[in-house]
Amino acid sequence: MSVAIPTQLYIVPTPIGNLEDITLRAIRILKEADVILCEDTRTSGRLLSHLGISKPLQSYHTFNEHQIVTNIISKIKDGTTFALVSDAGTPAISDPGFLLVRECLRNEIKIECLPGPTAFVPALVKSGLPSDSFVFEGFLPHKKGRQTRLKLLSEESRTIIFYESPMRLIKTLEQFKEYFGAERLVSVSRELSKLYEETVNGTIEEVLDKINKKGEVRGEIVIVLSGKE
Repeated sequence: MSVAIPTQLYIVPTPIGNLEDITLRAIRILKEADVILCEDTRTSGRLLSHLGISKPLQSYHTFNEHQIVTNIISKIKDGTTFALVSDAGTPAISDPGFLLVRECLRNEIKIECLPGPTAFVPALVKSGLPSDSFVFEGFLPHKKGRQTRLKLLSEESRTIIFYESPMRLIKTLEQFKEYFGAERLVSVSRELSKLYEETVNGTIEEVLDKINKKGEVRGEIVIVLSGKE
């Protein structure tokens, strides 16, 4: 009779805005884990306080993951159960997590990834653009390799999804106009699941005009771009 291998690392998605968007299972796992790994202990601390959960928090972010991953693996082997969360959404999707998952697999440590919030999914669905086949690009390179990437994507026939900061949104849309053409369809969503959620649809030219007229843009941005016909 085989013995079930206990899970020692849980990947736990957290709300991207609305705090009601967390599953009952995610709450249970956060309560049961020995330690919760998080990008920002203050951000995760507020969520846990809202949920009435008190657990040890350990910082795990882009700037320290290479230095501490070996120590985490060692603690897991000693019996510690970890839950990994990001500031919002599913860890390892444009957030830290890949490195730890890879090392756990190399060490034959059982991992479970819970289903849950990911910002690009609602943005894609409400864009009205084809969702049967798509490419997730995340954040484009800021400088080196950016133009090369845009040239390559200008030939992509599938729907393309990007993350962007509010400060770079206008510049990015202007570059899209240059590389993809002013008439390419695009959908820009911000503050998904939050009070001021907003989506602007149209051609790149139309969306640029609408956003420029609104003035300052705030919140997390998801851009969904139609593929080349």
